[in-house]
Amino acid sequence: MKHQWLGLLVLLALLGCSDRSAVPSAVKGELDALDWRYATDPHGSKAAVDGDLVQDGIARIAFTRVPRVDEQNNSWVELIYDLPSGSLGGYSSISLEYLSSSDLVVKLSQLEYGEQGDQSYAHYQTVLSAATDWRQVTLVLSDFERPDWTPATSIDHGIVAAHVNAIYLVPDLTDDAGGQASLSIRAIRLTE
Repeated sequence: MKHQWLGLLVLLALLGCSDRSAVPSAVKGELDALDWRYATDPHGSKAAVDGDLVQDGIARIAFTRVPRVDEQNNSWVELIYDLPSGSLGGYSSISLEYLSSSDLVVKLSQLEYGEQGDQSYAHYQTVLSAATDWRQVTLVLSDFERPDWTPATSIDHGIVAAHVNAIYLVPDLTDDAGGQASLSIRAIRLTE
């Protein structure tokens, strides 16, 4: 009888462990280095990372953005969180804990507006204030709007959560001036 109880306890403990590990890191808020990357334009903007992008559970990066090159070529810097499930479908809010030396643009990368869509890159976005102390915010989809610079040729499909595959975190540096900014993300969490 004692061995049966011990076996049952071990089985319950194993089931408990497997249930926790089955919960995606995005739901728990933990950063998985495989979900994070960054991009810069080919015109001279730079990203600086000290070692791995995600260390000790925090994504840390510094950017230098050059001013816009000409009318056809703008500059950009981006910290990118690729959604582990490949979609925002089924989620209604995004909680984010961050530090940023400049205001922070949070963009929803959606198929209709990107490279495979109309190529306007007029993704829905919202702007968060700079934070020198850790700041936690929760955003709902209605917090996001199309940017003012959206071309008239870009059809507004609204936010199609199932077609959002990444969240872009972009220091709010201007096309005219460029500039420098540092950014750290300690947690990101998606909720239904």
